[in-house]
Amino acid sequence: MPLTPAAAAFSDLVVQVLRLSGLLLAAGDRLTAPSGQTSSRWQVLGCVDHGPQSVAAIARTLGLTRQSVQRTADLLVGDGLAAYEPNPDHRRAKLLRLTLEGQRVLSVIEEAQATWANRVANGLDEAALKDAAAVLAAVERVL
Repeated sequence: MPLTPAAAAFSDLVVQVLRLSGLLLAAGDRLTAPSGQTSSRWQVLGCVDHGPQSVAAIARTLGLTRQSVQRTADLLVGDGLAAYEPNPDHRRAKLLRLTLEGQRVLSVIEEAQATWANRVANGLDEAALKDAAAVLAAVERVL
């Protein structure tokens, strides 16, 4: 069965997203390396920046398995960047929170990310970027 025009456009979008994903992960690793971190650690740190969350909640937010987030969370705790605290809603599923050192490291990474984002976005059309983000959000809802 041939693809409809919309399905062909969607397929092209998927290819671009997959290419971009690899580039973004590599860029994230370069941004986080001076702080001794990785993109995956940065993602987890960013999730708990605004308050403690369970590993399962972080995994849902990031679209990852609970087990992979658990491994990253345990490494962050081992490095003193995060800590577990009791969860009043669940006896066994502790909450992950940032430590002061984790906040400091995240702040350094966010500063580097802001510089990088300003450089990358320079010359790109803001409205087109917002439209692209809206399209990706719509695809996410359908999936």
